[in-house]
Amino acid sequence: MKNLNLYLADDDNDDRELFVEALSEIDIPTTVTQFDNGVDLMDHLFSVKPLPDAIYLDLNMPLMNGFECLTDIRNFQRFDAIKVIVYSTSHREREIKQLQTDGANQYIQKPTSFDDLKIMLHKSLESMASTPTTEEGNTPFVILV
Repeated sequence: MKNLNLYLADDDNDDRELFVEALSEIDIPTTVTQFDNGVDLMDHLFSVKPLPDAIYLDLNMPLMNGFECLTDIRNFQRFDAIKVIVYSTSHREREIKQLQTDGANQYIQKPTSFDDLKIMLHKSLESMASTPTTEEGNTPFVILV
């Protein structure tokens, strides 16, 4: 498997550190670029090449929240190939459905344990490479432990 270029946008430094640490313990090669707000993420997306393979996006960030980032990302065709995975403490069914409608590729609720985080990230990254399907023939949207 190729090295995956990932972006992580989350205003919580502790959550970012745990995320990166969990990735380091998964047997999937990754490079992570971190952002603590949506404005910096969007500025970076418009200024770099190559683009990331995936963006892990927190919903509740200052300056520009995850919903706004997702909408902006999906409004530009040049970003169509980027997978957007919402990674948030929120777990409201209505929000999850809206995120899927707005173009998110996956949703992960931030787990309460480090081991669960590793399991969820592994499932998420594996699904990018292998595109598993559910019984309905669609890729899974909500990643669970």
